[in-house]
Amino acid sequence: MALNKTLRPGLIQLRVLDLDQTLNFYKNILGLNEVCRTEDGRVCLKAYDEFDHHSVTLRLAEEPGFDYAAFKVDSEETLEKMAEAVEAFGYQTDVVPANTNQPGFGKRIGFTISTGHRLEIYADVELAPQIPETRNPNIWTEEPRGMRAQRLDHFLLYGPNIAEAERFCKEVLGMFVPEVCNTPDGKRLAAWVTSSNKPHDLAFVEYDKPGKMHHVGFLLQDWNDVGHAADIMAINHLKQDIGPTRHAITRGQTIYFWEPSGNRIEVYAGGYTAYPDNPQRVWDSEQLGRGLFYYEGEMIPSFLQIIT
Repeated sequence: MALNKTLRPGLIQLRVLDLDQTLNFYKNILGLNEVCRTEDGRVCLKAYDEFDHHSVTLRLAEEPGFDYAAFKVDSEETLEKMAEAVEAFGYQTDVVPANTNQPGFGKRIGFTISTGHRLEIYADVELAPQIPETRNPNIWTEEPRGMRAQRLDHFLLYGPNIAEAERFCKEVLGMFVPEVCNTPDGKRLAAWVTSSNKPHDLAFVEYDKPGKMHHVGFLLQDWNDVGHAADIMAINHLKQDIGPTRHAITRGQTIYFWEPSGNRIEVYAGGYTAYPDNPQRVWDSEQLGRGLFYYEGEMIPSFLQIIT
């Protein structure tokens, strides 16, 4: 459940290299549903358990990676107040009119944070053409495909000055930080940030180059579904990073791999329940490998080195 006026990460736009091949992955392997296509050729998708118009947009480009992500807030009043707070914090804002480059979405306020990533906030979005039933509902209207992703869950961003990005998320978006990792001199190396009972809606890792993405995560139902996803990966010869395994950080059950365009994907289940009054969990940087990969107990080099 949301604990403040920022409800959840509701939209991410990704760059992909081969639209047809990558779209086949998102639809038939990850299990998203195609909602629509834009005049400029982008494809909008949603997971079967999501109500909003779409949550993922794919854009054909010369290199993979992150274009922007958007958070849904609880009202137009909150949207306007947050826009003012963004400006007061020191980030310039712009307005994306309703139903322009993201069909079904109302007005969005955009800005670039210290890590070099564009984030947006919005209050209004249409329901998708096909949504979960709400009256005497079945568990699904069509049997989920592939890995059976339930929703867009979170994303991990790499960039400089994550301490400021973390402060922005707390002071402007009203989020909190259940878990962090610090270097020996006390500087922030990584932070996990949430607006809900989830252990994270987004995360940051300190990195000298701006605007980079480590992965985007999708929720699965449970550990059995993570294993099922690993079976599908093997059948489809997808390149694996690590897993199935478990995090100590966030306590989630996970597997990481790359989609055909080279963006890293996580499918994720579980995790602890986060509350803003809980003591913050703190990891020392020399223990980060164990924190990320609890069973293996050490860092996997590719996990930190490969980003888009």
